[in-house]
Amino acid sequence: MIPVILSGGSGTRLWPLSRSQHPKQFLPLVSHNTMLQETVLRLHGLADMKSPLGVCNENHRFMMAEQLREIGARPAAIILEPVGKNTAPAVALAALTADSPDEVLLVLPADHVIANVPVFQQAVAKANDLARQGNLVTFGIVPTEPETGYGYIKAGEANGEGSFAVAAFVEKPDYPTAEAYVKSGDYYWNSGMFAFTAGRYLQELEKFQPDILAACKQALSGAQRDIDFVRLDGEAFMKCPSDSIDYAVMEKTEQAVVIPLDANWNDVGSWSALWDVTPKDEHGNAINGDVMTLDTEDSFLHSGSKLIATVGVNNLIVVETDDAVMIAAKDRVQDVKKIVDQLKGAKRSEADIHSKVYRPWGYYHLIDNGERFQAKRIVVKPGAKLSLQKHHHRAEHWIVVKGTAKVTKGDQQLLLTENESTYIPLGVTHCLENPGVIPLEMVEVQSGSYLGEDDIVRFQDDYGRK
Repeated sequence: MIPVILSGGSGTRLWPLSRSQHPKQFLPLVSHNTMLQETVLRLHGLADMKSPLGVCNENHRFMMAEQLREIGARPAAIILEPVGKNTAPAVALAALTADSPDEVLLVLPADHVIANVPVFQQAVAKANDLARQGNLVTFGIVPTEPETGYGYIKAGEANGEGSFAVAAFVEKPDYPTAEAYVKSGDYYWNSGMFAFTAGRYLQELEKFQPDILAACKQALSGAQRDIDFVRLDGEAFMKCPSDSIDYAVMEKTEQAVVIPLDANWNDVGSWSALWDVTPKDEHGNAINGDVMTLDTEDSFLHSGSKLIATVGVNNLIVVETDDAVMIAAKDRVQDVKKIVDQLKGAKRSEADIHSKVYRPWGYYHLIDNGERFQAKRIVVKPGAKLSLQKHHHRAEHWIVVKGTAKVTKGDQQLLLTENESTYIPLGVTHCLENPGVIPLEMVEVQSGSYLGEDDIVRFQDDYGRK
């Protein structure tokens, strides 16, 4: 089987931890591994599991590659979407990239929690057999309560192999309808996980949504391979219709089957869902970071950098990061997305990026900013190098705090060590490199009339950035 890891979500309901440039699948929300890493790691031990094939937004490519590298997973490829077009095109791209139409694709969103891995692996093995028989398999989560936030799958006739024909896919119901679904025992939550051969999926897609298949073929025909990355023809992919696997194929095919899965699954689609899967103290509080409580119950309290103290509250979500604090009633967490919409409407950067921003060479952390200045802490990985670049509107002062910096400044080359500094005048071509074996840490002070990240003119870049 080929694991197809779909990593296109933005996770706006988990703001301020999850943001569009660093969404929830790249965060360690339920363990020391990120959710993407957990998705791949839970496949370990399954027979004949091939290297994963990733599909992600091109802005997230370095995070996906680095996080897979950290767990020793070398991807077969990472397909970069210039714009999200939902799951049907994403899986079509994966199917077209497979070595053979007989390869079984195991389609997994990168942001789910599955606590009972052995039960999950048993279901995957069963799905592998069913897919090789020509079926299009989905996994239906055995419901634990009348949930109105999920779509449902109605099971039809049993096929004798622990699976059922799919009678219907149904939209998110109201509460009374969800209650009836759960009581009937015939309905399962729609997990968004699938298994089928590449050829069968493409056959059904061509039958029901030929425009999607044609656009994906064209986008791949003009694609460029760059290390592990497959860069699509952006203009061709922009013309692709946007649709989910459910709507495009699974609701229409006559060969859809559902495997019931009871493995403590959670899609962590909200703060209350994360509270559900996080260990709690004797008062029902899920606590992360520097937190002190008094007469506090059934709350989720996350501190990123500052002390959080709560007194006499219950059923609250409190999340603190370097640049934002979010407080919500636990029964209103679905509305966090509306706050993100307000931030985007006001063109505030907090909707998209953290004060700590990851780059392929390391990361920078915004320390302070004001009129005509800002200060950053920059960390460069050993052997890594920033692009050769210049700025039209700002000058920069660099102070090395730890490690060694190789600096290109115009025609000069400098080697700076701890407590040494240099000045990059406005308009001068420059480059920063870490030639050492330990991380390079430095403080950068920028000054000028405009300090945005788009004031970068790149002349040479090791990571293929424009």
